[in-house]
Amino acid sequence: MINPLEYVVLIVVLGLVVYLKKALDLFGSIFMIVMGIIIIFSAGANWLMLIFLFLILGLLATKYKHEYKKKIGVYEGTRTLKNVISNGIVAFVMAAFGNYGGFIGSIATATADTLASEVGVVKQPRLITTLKKVPPGTDGGISLVGTAAGIIGAGIIGVAAYLLGIYPDPFVTLKISLVAGTVGCFVDSILGAVLERRDYISNEYVNLIATITGAAIGILMV
Repeated sequence: MINPLEYVVLIVVLGLVVYLKKALDLFGSIFMIVMGIIIIFSAGANWLMLIFLFLILGLLATKYKHEYKKKIGVYEGTRTLKNVISNGIVAFVMAAFGNYGGFIGSIATATADTLASEVGVVKQPRLITTLKKVPPGTDGGISLVGTAAGIIGAGIIGVAAYLLGIYPDPFVTLKISLVAGTVGCFVDSILGAVLERRDYISNEYVNLIATITGAAIGILMV
């Protein structure tokens, strides 16, 4: 059985790898390591594994057709400390307090939003508030492919939460992840269309509000 200190070594190595691969910048990698260590000792390694899964799915989605994304100017590349905080701080707080509903809901939302954005951007999106066609990468733009990818990503989080033993009922974890992830993802798109496009708030605040929404739904569903 792996002891907590070995998990600490693992999270440090992972932080170094994502930094060297330029998936995260230096401060983003350091913050990820600190959050991971705190989660290990407060909630347990299994909870941390669910965050790892979100990171892996996000990295794979980012690499999906990355040459095309670069060509049309929507490839994000290296993510920063702001991205880590906006997508992960709510899950970190939920884990620190042992609230599995809020934890699953927030991660499902972050996963759904990331996959919907990274996969859906290669198709012609429509603005969620008007359904008019908009250029790829437009804040608030959605597509059927992206929405499907987001829902699937949220479902994966629910199944993984059960397999990792975060909660013993697979139907509960799947219900939380699908509902909270889907609603949170749509909230992200609506905020993007209504507020972010007008420069009222930044993308980081949009992501933060969306993950708070997902966490709140998860808490209410348990």
